[in-house]
Amino acid sequence: MSRSLVAALAFAAGTAAQAQVPAVPEASRGELLYALHCIACHSSQLHWRDRRVAGDWSRLVAEVERWQQAGKLGWERADVIETARYLNTLHYRYPVPENP
Repeated sequence: MSRSLVAALAFAAGTAAQAQVPAVPEASRGELLYALHCIACHSSQLHWRDRRVAGDWSRLVAEVERWQQAGKLGWERADVIETARYLNTLHYRYPVPENP
């Protein structure tokens, strides 16, 4: 084989190997907070039930705030909003105000 053909095959093999590795999305702060502090008690079934306590964005934020206070987590407002945003994206899909 010629050197250029070997080089082209090696390049193609390296490119194909790179293309097969899926990109891992970076976790949001809300996702990390939820995973660290909430997931132990809150399975995804909690968010799917018919009689949800959180019926809109503001109530979802209020529930996250309530539970972080109950857990004495000491979250700032931004932590509450980011966790509510994560849950909203994953389960609820409520309209979010421009400046939540």
